[in-house]
Amino acid sequence: MKTLILKRGEERRLRVGHLWVFSNEVDVQRTPLKDFAPGEAAMVMDDGGRCLGTAYVNPASLICARMVSRRENDPLNADLLKKRVERALALRQALFDTPHYRLCFGEGDMLPGLVVDRYGDTLVAQITTAGMDAQTDAAVAALVEATGATGVLLRNDTASRELEGLTREVRVAYGSVPETTEISENGCTFTVPLTAGQKTGWFYDQRDNRAFAARFAKGQDVLDVFCYVGSFGATAARAGAASVTLVDASLPAVELAVENVKANGRAYGINGVGGVDDADGIEGDAFEAMTELRREGRRFGLVCLDPPAFIKRRKDAKQGLTAYQRANELALDLVADGGVFVTCSCSQHLDREELRRVLTHAAAKRKMQAQIIAQGHQGADHPVHPAMAETDYLKSFTARIFRA
Repeated sequence: MKTLILKRGEERRLRVGHLWVFSNEVDVQRTPLKDFAPGEAAMVMDDGGRCLGTAYVNPASLICARMVSRRENDPLNADLLKKRVERALALRQALFDTPHYRLCFGEGDMLPGLVVDRYGDTLVAQITTAGMDAQTDAAVAALVEATGATGVLLRNDTASRELEGLTREVRVAYGSVPETTEISENGCTFTVPLTAGQKTGWFYDQRDNRAFAARFAKGQDVLDVFCYVGSFGATAARAGAASVTLVDASLPAVELAVENVKANGRAYGINGVGGVDDADGIEGDAFEAMTELRREGRRFGLVCLDPPAFIKRRKDAKQGLTAYQRANELALDLVADGGVFVTCSCSQHLDREELRRVLTHAAAKRKMQAQIIAQGHQGADHPVHPAMAETDYLKSFTARIFRA
């Protein structure tokens, strides 16, 4: 196995467990990156020749190596994948009664480049790095063996693959995969699109935050902005919401969101009358939709704002922060006096304190009082690597809002 030698002093992050090596940290005079093939295994050494562990390398990427083990000669292969998948599965089985969860969470499960969501007997995986891509067959085999899955879909259509020199594709890697499936979460049943949905189909990371928000839904008019397929709104319907308004730019997502809200409202009853069909879907730009709802004088007892990552790269921070600020101000305009507002960010480049400032400034600008009653995180099936703040990406605040 080849070695990758770091410059003097560049090993400090790795010694405390961080898994990424950046190209400017490598001593390319002693170990030229051009000598490595994409995905090739290597032992990572400090300047003095002490081994820090085993990684896979991609000379074309800014993150030129990703650690897979702190041992020598322990490359990513079928045996290691089998052990890591089994370990990840054991955690989820301890957490959940039904097989609906994020099964593998990249670096959080010591599986850099691999994300897998489980929908019963169907798995949807996303492989984002050259090293993991080279082990696709072994990864699929490990997943099938561990779970007994009857179908594995690869949603390898993320833009980050291009940064690794990989092509985009969506294909069935094993068995057969339905276009949609049903999952159980927080007492609700959702129809989830797999082949044509966003990312891996569902956002399990918000499970706990949806359940907490639903505590305030009974008898309330609820607004779910950036709703996708209506996860917040349908959970609120299950809890007894009087009505649910859903906003998303995707028409298929809005249509499915309305179905999910109505199905959960009818199944469990809203206000004791067997459910209500008052689910209003709005397809279009969320900023424009919120502006129009404000113009109409609408107010909601519960408003959930769960936007996509407005800051995908650090250089987009200023523009993205402006978008978060505007979205929060528009959403606050729609919260009834004494109502509850849930604001979220899934951008790893916006930290928790910055999101709190966004909420604070939005409330101050609208001359409102905000009372934070919960601070949300990603669910336990998205474990955080303690040495990698990048894995602690989801944050939310739930606040009561007063207009005087």
